[in-house]
Amino acid sequence: MEIDKQKIDDTVLALLYLTLDDSSRAWKSFDWSAKNRLFEKGYIYDPVNKANSVHLTEQGVVEAKRLFIELFGKTDLPTQTAPRTGADLAAVMQEFPYEED
Repeated sequence: MEIDKQKIDDTVLALLYLTLDDSSRAWKSFDWSAKNRLFEKGYIYDPVNKANSVHLTEQGVVEAKRLFIELFGKTDLPTQTAPRTGADLAAVMQEFPYEED
């Protein structure tokens, strides 16, 4: 799968805007409220700790990869019919593995 790096750059920039605390300074990490919502949905383990990283649950990894493909892939996979669970989702994940350049 070819990655649309412009979409990734645009998303990172938009997320930096989310964490602005004055006119031009943004946090390097993600918004705590957003991380708490992801925790409540079961996508990540409890983000409240001293680590600089968060761990995704098995469900979180699957959903993160699905969203990555949907949002940043340059494929013509229709988002309305994209499988979200079960064996169909596993097949899509195998068909479109993420590989960095």
